Amino acid sequence: MHASIRLGRIAGIPIGLHYTWFIIAALITFSLAAHFRQTSPGWSPVLTWGTAAFTALLFFATLVAHELSHALVAMAKGLPVRSITLFALGGIAQIEKDANSAKTEFLVAIAGPITSFVIGFTCIGIAQALGWSVEDGGTGVAASVLGWLGSINVLLALFNLVPGYPLDGGRVLRAILWGVYGDGDRATRAAARVGQAVAGLFIAIGVLQFFAGLGVGGLWLVFIGWFLLMAAQTSYAQVTIVEALRGLRVADVMAAECDTADARTTLQALVDDVVLRTGRRCVMVTSNGSISGLVTPHDIRGVDRERWPDVTLGDVMKPVDQLRAVTPETAVTDAFTIMAREDVNQLPVMAGGRLAGMITRGQVLQLLQARSELGV
Repeated sequence: MHASIRLGRIAGIPIGLHYTWFIIAALITFSLAAHFRQTSPGWSPVLTWGTAAFTALLFFATLVAHELSHALVAMAKGLPVRSITLFALGGIAQIEKDANSAKTEFLVAIAGPITSFVIGFTCIGIAQALGWSVEDGGTGVAASVLGWLGSINVLLALFNLVPGYPLDGGRVLRAILWGVYGDGDRATRAAARVGQAVAGLFIAIGVLQFFAGLGVGGLWLVFIGWFLLMAAQTSYAQVTIVEALRGLRVADVMAAECDTADARTTLQALVDDVVLRTGRRCVMVTSNGSISGLVTPHDIRGVDRERWPDVTLGDVMKPVDQLRAVTPETAVTDAFTIMAREDVNQLPVMAGGRLAGMITRGQVLQLLQARSELGV
């Protein structure tokens, strides 16, 4: 998931917000305002709403701490971390490689819930020292804020320990099964099946709650269950793809021939002469006889159609030094993972500093379809 807004870096890791974060931020702020009006009826509207907004920001800071703990443990184990992004259902640390052992998977997965438990119980302890209690709430702003923040972090930790892959608890389960089976792929499939069952249970409970009169609370649980179900199904499918592609190199799949066009070619000429005639989705751009960049339909769509006759490929191309490339010896599974992570449909294949060809998602999917039809 790509961030819509970059906030900065912590320990070298980019921190960002997805646009869906604003939806949940608003909902949490409104919910907190209602909570503080109930527990502290003597507060003024300005104090109530100001405290609600401040508490919501602190909550999201604890989410960053939760994800940062995953990221730091991953980095300590040699796994590169691309970014941390907050979105509607919380946060996600985008770790670029899978763990190479059950122990590493366990440590990375359990770090988040442990962090949330530490934050939660620390906040609750300070809040209780200031007079807060579960039954009566806080006697002041600090106690009320810390009491709620502590409680929600404990609940967050408990929720994340639910064995629904890819929640943290599901990843812990995967690590345990990995240790038992000695096979990471088998463990992932088993954890994903458990995750689907948990997701189905969430959806069923949410539907029952909705018809029992709980309204939005039930629908929210249905939404969470649906999200977990999609994530678990995706994880299962990824394992199936990896197994089908294991042992194949990019050289086995790539197209050795690749369309090229001069950097001075206009977008209109490229669309008319190449894209609409052949259906090609990418073209390597040449300048003075050497490859200088890549142009895709996404780059073309970013330019107003009225300007296509005047804008050249050199104006919109991605420079070759900014392209994520692979080599002919790269595993197809790694190339497919890169395309999914970078949200691109193709990767140039470079050998000895020269373009050797192109590998696309379509080529990989055609290979998977052929293998599926043959039952191999």
